[in-house]
Amino acid sequence: MLSLRCVRTAVCCVIFTLAAGGLRAQQPSPLLRILEQEIGRNFGVLKEKADPPPYFLSYTVVESEGNVIAATMGAVTGQNHSNSRLLDVTVRVGSPALDNYHRTANDRPQFSSLVAIPVEDGEAAIRRACWLETDRIYRAASQRLIQIKTNQQVQVSRDDDSADFSKEDPAQYTGATPKLSFPAAEWTNRLRKLSARFSNYPGVLNSTVAVAAQRETKYLVNTEGSRIQTGRTTAEIVITAQGKAADGMDLGVHESFQADDPSRLPKDEVILAAIDKAGRDLEGLLHAPVVEPYIGPAILSGRAAGVFFHEIFGHRIEGHRQKDEAEGQTFTKSVGQPVLPEFLSVIFDPTRTNLSGTFLNGAYVYDDEGVKARPVTAVDHGVLKTFLLSRSPIKGFSHSNGHGRRQIGADVVSRQSNLIVESSKTVSDERLKEMLREELKRQNKPWGLYFSRVTGGYTTTQRRGLQAFTVIPLVVYRVFVDGRPDELVRGVDIVGTPLASFAKIVATSDKLEVFNGVCGAESGSVPVSASAPAILISEIEIQKKEHSQDRPPLLSRPLGEGN
Repeated sequence: MLSLRCVRTAVCCVIFTLAAGGLRAQQPSPLLRILEQEIGRNFGVLKEKADPPPYFLSYTVVESEGNVIAATMGAVTGQNHSNSRLLDVTVRVGSPALDNYHRTANDRPQFSSLVAIPVEDGEAAIRRACWLETDRIYRAASQRLIQIKTNQQVQVSRDDDSADFSKEDPAQYTGATPKLSFPAAEWTNRLRKLSARFSNYPGVLNSTVAVAAQRETKYLVNTEGSRIQTGRTTAEIVITAQGKAADGMDLGVHESFQADDPSRLPKDEVILAAIDKAGRDLEGLLHAPVVEPYIGPAILSGRAAGVFFHEIFGHRIEGHRQKDEAEGQTFTKSVGQPVLPEFLSVIFDPTRTNLSGTFLNGAYVYDDEGVKARPVTAVDHGVLKTFLLSRSPIKGFSHSNGHGRRQIGADVVSRQSNLIVESSKTVSDERLKEMLREELKRQNKPWGLYFSRVTGGYTTTQRRGLQAFTVIPLVVYRVFVDGRPDELVRGVDIVGTPLASFAKIVATSDKLEVFNGVCGAESGSVPVSASAPAILISEIEIQKKEHSQDRPPLLSRPLGEGN
């Protein structure tokens, strides 16, 4: 499936995914009581007998149940039901000022903890898993603390000498343990009918219509007194179609629908319309001209602009990057200074579950360190105000703002949530296109580009690599200065460097669009969204997309396929 997936050794990238559901209060699960009792027992023993003793211990359990059905050309290709509980143990040894999570110039802390535990509330089995994993992680934590203290004797001091862990108020919250209703037989029959629609499009070599539904409940307890239970359900339909142009270029288009429950996914007529759109777009791309490398004016649709800001801005204000000496630290010393055009503001708001009726995938009530979610205005009218912060302080910012996030089994770092770009310099979509043509005339260029849809992107943030980004378009049009109809084109990726790109944003449309996705980086894959208006950029660079040299199939389509 597509996702706003950010691959991070030094890069990040993006993809579509499921939308967040709502929360409601209820009684705490018996699992919370088991976790509380075992964390108290283990922490007490380690405090008394271990050397060095831990000062903080946390247990997180993620309980998931999922259903996926996929079909192609009228036949089901796969069906899966899963149910699991995964335990993650965090141990901090030393003190908040210096502990086993301290970052050094040569390595980063890695205390990955991921243990499957019973999906039933079997007390003995759950306690045993907590006990053994706590012992394992404690041993790794204490060994690393010794290494850190030894390294400090031979290394120069860092620019940022802030503490390794912040003190935050403990939280008590009991949210939903949601139920998932998924009529598998009904969806199986629907997907057969829906996926058969692609037989009307001979240019489609491969296609899939898939539905996924999931419930997820998170449980967190720690030795500070936090006890948190949150839950959500998600549902999604993903439509994909692939083809191959005569020159060997592989092409693909995607459509998707998200909801907080399978019952709120669209009716068949809406899905069929999306399949028809994907089929027409793909067949248009098969015959579209390839665009050569280009530098010039362009418009990014709201969804494309959301990915653009997620990649080139959002990752560079994640707090942990500001004190990591391996990072490029683009904005580390820019607080209080202009970093974007003055008509733009950027907010990260995990408390918002929807935007004008569209679900926002990056919503949550508490982050993965038990800190309550809150809106964060990162940029106000072009001026950088703050960073996204976990419980790892950075110079000038000693507390979390609720953006410590991770995939279960990874170590928490500061991550994005719901990115929302606001503009005070807006025009209608029609006027934005007129402004594009005016800019083309000013630069004496015969055409510019309109990026309608994208599948994601990635960026490099570390010093050892070029501070650059790539956004991967799916549907792109050439816009002619003389007013001729727009022309579908193919074979391009958007590339650039962040500081240069920000300075060239000229204006925005007056409508926000939402890109829901999953972002993958150091702490694994987390759900996010990026919302923005369409933006006019006076200068953007595109490069040719890599493609294979294989020809399309030599044989004709099977008999009986299509009309």
